[in-house]
Amino acid sequence: MSQLYHHPHPFELESGERLPELDIAYDTFGTLSPTKDNVIWVCHALTANSDVADWWPHTVEEGRFLDPNRYFIVCANFLGSHYGTTSPLAINPQTGKKWYYDFPRISVRDMVRCHQVLAHHLGIEHVKLLIGSSIGGFQCMEWAIMEPDFAESLALIATTPCSEPWAAAFNESQRMAIRLDPTWGELRDDAGLDGMAVARSIALISYRGGAAYNATQQELTNVEEASFERRAHSYQQYQGEKLRRRFNALSYYRLSEAVDSHNIARGRGSIAEALQRIKARTLVVAISSDILFTVEAHQPLKEYIAGAEFHIIESEFGHDGFLVEHDKLNAIIKNFLAH
Repeated sequence: MSQLYHHPHPFELESGERLPELDIAYDTFGTLSPTKDNVIWVCHALTANSDVADWWPHTVEEGRFLDPNRYFIVCANFLGSHYGTTSPLAINPQTGKKWYYDFPRISVRDMVRCHQVLAHHLGIEHVKLLIGSSIGGFQCMEWAIMEPDFAESLALIATTPCSEPWAAAFNESQRMAIRLDPTWGELRDDAGLDGMAVARSIALISYRGGAAYNATQQELTNVEEASFERRAHSYQQYQGEKLRRRFNALSYYRLSEAVDSHNIARGRGSIAEALQRIKARTLVVAISSDILFTVEAHQPLKEYIAGAEFHIIESEFGHDGFLVEHDKLNAIIKNFLAH
C-alpha cells in the first residue's frame, strides 16, 4: 500500500519556478534494521510507479536482489508522475484548481531533490544500494553526484549520462502526436489520451527494436494471399490502448521533457568530471540489443566512474530487456551485492 508524505513548504525547481508544496507517494517493502544499514532505494522508470513489485517482475521476492526479508526497499513516485506525487493533475494551492498545462517543466535533478526531501523525512541518510534503470538510472547517477556519500553502492541499468539526440527525437515525435490530439489544450484529466496512445506506439519501437519485433510478432499462420492486417499492427494498438487506460497525457508530456533535459555535465564541466565525483561502488549493466541507450553509450560510465563493474546482458528484447531478463539481472546484482 502506497504512503503519502505531504511537504508543506515551497519547492524550488531548476528552472527557477516554484511549487508551493509537495505530495510524494512512496512504497516500502521489508523492515528497516535498527542501524538503518539495509536500505535499497529504487528509482523507477518513465511510466512506472512506487510499487516496485507491480512493474519489475520477480525482483521483490525472497532470494532476489530486492529480498524484503533482508532489505528495506524504498521507491518513491517521482515528481511529475500522476501516481500520487505532485503532477499536472494535482491541485495548485494558490488557485484551488488542477495545474494541468500550468504545471512547470521539471528536470531529473528536480526529481532527485524531491527524493532527497522524502529521504530526510524518513530519516534515511545512507543506503546500501541505489538502483535504477532507464530514467531511473538518470536519477541514480544524478543523486550519486549531488550527494556522493549517500549510497554505498550504485547500480545503473540501461541508462546513459545524457539524453542523446536519438532519444530526444523519439520523445519529440511522441509530443507531436499528443499535440495533434484534438482534445489537447482542454482543461480535463483525459485530454490528449488518444495522442498519447500513438506516442506510446512510437516509444515502443525504440524500447524493443527490430530483433524483438521480428522474434515476437511474426504471423502465426502462413497465408498465400496479401495480408493487410498484421500481428504487429494489433500489438501497437494494444500497447497504446494499455497506456491510455492507466496513464495521463499531461504527465507523459512533462516527463518526456524531463528525460530530454538529462545531462549530468550541465554546470559541472564535462561528463567525465561529473562521473568522477561518484564515490559509490558502481555496477553498470547494458542490454546488447538496446537501440535507445546503446551498449556504446554506456562506455563513459564504465570509463569515468572509478572501479565500475560492467556487464552486458544478451537479449533480443532491446531496452525492455531490463524488465524481461530478470533472471540474468538478478544473478548479476546479487553477485555485486555479495562482494
